[in-house]
Parts: sequence; C-alpha cells; structure tokens
Amino acid sequence: MPSTSRPRTVLVTGAAKRLGRSIALALAAGGWQVAVHYRASAHDAMDTVAACAYLTGASAHFDADFEDEAAVRNLVPRVIAHFGHLDAVVNSASLFEHDDVQTFGFAALEKHLRSNTATPLLLAQALHRHVADRAAAGEADARGAVVNLLDQKLWNQNPDFMSYTLSKAALEAAGTMLSLALAPRVRVVGVAPGLTLTSHMLSDEKFAQLHALSPLGRSSTPEDVAATVKFALENQSITGTTLLVDGGQHLMKFERDFSLM
Repeated sequence: MPSTSRPRTVLVTGAAKRLGRSIALALAAGGWQVAVHYRASAHDAMDTVAACAYLTGASAHFDADFEDEAAVRNLVPRVIAHFGHLDAVVNSASLFEHDDVQTFGFAALEKHLRSNTATPLLLAQALHRHVADRAAAGEADARGAVVNLLDQKLWNQNPDFMSYTLSKAALEAAGTMLSLALAPRVRVVGVAPGLTLTSHMLSDEKFAQLHALSPLGRSSTPEDVAATVKFALENQSITGTTLLVDGGQHLMKFERDFSLM
C-alpha cells in the first residue's frame, strides 16, 4: 500500500451487511477509509457507513446493480470522485442461488457470472487503470490490491449450487490471470472462507453442528475472514494465491452443500 501520509481507501462490495459489513468494519478499525457498496440494502449500508466513519472518520455508500455493466464500470470512478483516490477493492458481494444439473440453464449461469466473475474483473481493471494514472502523474509508489472472496467448496466440490460454484471457479482462475496481467502495480489475492454465517436454510442448532465439522473443530468466523482480508491487503509480498480460512473444511469430503446437509 502507498507510503504517503494520506489515508488508504478501500471499496468493499456487498458491505451493507453480513460478511461484507464485518470486513468493512475491520478495515475501518485499521485506519482505512471505506467505500461501502450495496445493491438494494440502503438502510443497512447507511448503518455500516456510520459505524465505519465512527472508527476511521471517513466512509460513504455507493449503490450499483452488478447485473448492469454500465453501473459496474461507473462504480470505481464514483468512489474516486468522492475520496480522491482508491487503493484497494474487496470483492465480497456474491450471488448465491441454488441450481443443480437438473435445473441448470444459460440464464442462471450468466446471472452468476455477471455478478461473481465479470464484476470483480471489471473492478480490478478500473483500479489498475487508476493506479497506473497515479504512477504516470508522478506517484512513484502507486500500488493497489484486490481481494476476491471465494469459497472452500472449490477445493471440496459437490453437485449443489452449480452456477454459483462455476462462477467462483472462474473467479479463482481469473485471480491467477489478473495477478500476472496487473503486476507490478496491483496485487490480486483470493480468500476462501468455510461455513461462516448461518442463513434461512439452517437452524441455529444445525449451523453449530456443521460449523464444528472440520479438523480444527470450528470453521471460519466473520472476524477470521475479515482479519485475513486485511492481512492480504497489507502484505506486499502476496499475490496470485488463495488463502483458505475454513478450519480445514476443504480437507473433508462433503457430499452436499452445507445448506442441504
């Protein structure tokens, strides 16, 4: 990250609630200015902005529908116009809709690829362009970083959520390609959580049981994932790899997705 005295700025997608919010708050606590992206959860986004601003003194929210390419392409310029610069992007927003081999179709896959693969690519492209412009303007140490949230299920596949899994597998491959294409100015790192938060598909009791299914006896917590994202953003020697934060769940074979076990 830059060695200048100005505060660092990060765009966290899907930061209005759940894991994205935890990441935003952890980065704000570490001194980052946080651009909070949301799609429809405006009230939650404002709450996250207020919490981040309390911690670091500066935050703002930005809406964008990731199925709209024009909205995606305009997001980074909007963040830069507000803060004056951007140093990092955390691609946390993710579409997660169920399909399997029987229900799979073009529409479901395209929808997931737009949100989970194409959007992170375009945001990385925009960050790199901004960093290159800063370098051309004389900022010798202009650097940036991208963190892509992946999933331990890429290393422990099952037949559920086919379009989602394919989109995340494509994003993991894109991380390798981007780390080569955007070097030396921009680093690209993947972070792959295990079962981290419950959902409407899991009771609290079932979530606790599944969370304990790992060699370490616990999977990832939001705090674990957020700390790893912060580490990836701030460690200047990491690029082109994925950090699995799952208590070792990727080492165990699960026949179904957690939500369907």
